[in-house]
Amino acid sequence: MSTKSVAPGEELQDFIRDIVRDDLASGRVKSLLTRFPPEPNGYLHIGHAKSIVLNFGLAQEFGGQCNLRFDDTNPVREEMEYIDSIQENVRWLGYDWGDNLFYASDYFQQLYEWAEYLINEGKAYIDDQSAEEIRETRGTLKQPGKNSPYRERSVAENLDLFRRMKAGEFAAGSRVLRAKIDMASGNVNMRDPVIYRILHSPHPRTGDAWCIYPNYDFAHGQSDAIEHITHSICTLEFADHRPLYDWFIENLPVPARPRQYEFSRLNISHTVLSKRRLIQLVEEEHVKGWDDPRMPTISGLKRRGYPPAALRDFARRVGVTKSDNLIEMALLEYCVRERLNKTAERRLAVLKPLKVVIENYPEGEEETLEAINNPEDPQAGKRMLPFSRELYIERDDFMEDPPRKFFRLAVGREVRLRYAYFITCREAVKNAEGEITELRCTYDPATRGGDAPDGRKVKGTIHWVSAAHAVPGEVRLYDHLFKVPEPGSDGDYIADLNPDSLTVLSEAMLEPSLAGLEPGSAVQFERQGYFAVDPDSSPEKPVFNRTVALRDSWAKIQAKK
Repeated sequence: MSTKSVAPGEELQDFIRDIVRDDLASGRVKSLLTRFPPEPNGYLHIGHAKSIVLNFGLAQEFGGQCNLRFDDTNPVREEMEYIDSIQENVRWLGYDWGDNLFYASDYFQQLYEWAEYLINEGKAYIDDQSAEEIRETRGTLKQPGKNSPYRERSVAENLDLFRRMKAGEFAAGSRVLRAKIDMASGNVNMRDPVIYRILHSPHPRTGDAWCIYPNYDFAHGQSDAIEHITHSICTLEFADHRPLYDWFIENLPVPARPRQYEFSRLNISHTVLSKRRLIQLVEEEHVKGWDDPRMPTISGLKRRGYPPAALRDFARRVGVTKSDNLIEMALLEYCVRERLNKTAERRLAVLKPLKVVIENYPEGEEETLEAINNPEDPQAGKRMLPFSRELYIERDDFMEDPPRKFFRLAVGREVRLRYAYFITCREAVKNAEGEITELRCTYDPATRGGDAPDGRKVKGTIHWVSAAHAVPGEVRLYDHLFKVPEPGSDGDYIADLNPDSLTVLSEAMLEPSLAGLEPGSAVQFERQGYFAVDPDSSPEKPVFNRTVALRDSWAKIQAKK
């Protein structure tokens, strides 16, 4: 997998785009029309982001249009909360559907009329078998199915029963409408699929207007046809459904003939993208909701601080193929790091504070020192940092008995304070339990700004904050939600959850400019990583989520290939 950036305006090459180019050049399609058709029964995840970028991206590249359509055919699992979050996520990713917002529920009357059309054509029938009986008689990949005992009902009887189903006369699950195709077909999906079922559940948009609802396979293709979709792009698990998609199109008086194309779904390491499993993680409280920053949902990635541009770049790098493969999480982190390196301003934050007293710095005195906001962006300018006699440094930046290659602070050793002075540790103060609570140091006033006029060098540079000016904050460090690359490969994905996926540091000390930032604001804590302000944050105690560490593991993975 290449780490080369996809430049804006660069022509992408893949089999879907080749099909679109050929269709436009040949005149089969006059104008490209795609759609992103989520089912509103959960939050979108990064796999959906790949589809969003593809469908909306194609429309942008080829001067076409992409509809946002909710395939809302199952009222038992669908909620307005999901509809609202999906629209918010698509907009956040940078795409706009304009006036082209649709719902399969908009087409319920037309779909019902087309179901009656199939009945009148002798191509659909009412089946009284239970769901279990239908499963048992459908057959296997090696054995054909068996015809339902109700398969030869008359058109008149089927039509009467279907209308009575619509009127609410029958209990849920007591009857279904099935397409009459071929119970001996080698494709199980063509063995008289169920196209309508009884559900006495109010719909989020249509309320109690309906008590029968079309199945996904029936509603999806016909919704595409109603909207005159030219290229119905979906993931590979729908390849076996394409003959059924085409059968409905060919056997109904639909206004258009869309074509379905399949590409490989996204599989990414150290996470799960099954909506069923994501729902389980939320409902069993393994995570703190759909927008938990450990979740692969778009809402979770947004809260963690992932920029939408990085997700778009990731989707383009992964590309569009027909081959399933496992994408390293490190590639996604690489895209995030590459984007934030250019845009995030640098700040100083001490996550595990250890107090430092500079004994030869005048008591009660303080000064301001100049710091660079972003070395990658000269336009970002500089800021002023307060400095005083008492500071906080990282506890990990001091060792009482350091190994040979430890270049940070130790008793008798001199280091550079970033943007400030050289300091030398004179003494480590301990409490009654023998824990180091404070360092006593001296500084060299001639090294203001971090350089020595006599040319002497130090091997270590550490960060700090002024104790008198520090803002107390909470920092949340996130790791992979799962401890193995392929969760559930042994059958139990819950057992693969990483117990150390979240570490909360509640005593962090931050430079003053980090107070009062808006939720979502991105910064780099120097030497620590990239962080984003969490919605839980307050001016009194900011809360930051670590978006990604500074270390680039993807570059190491590439170097080994």
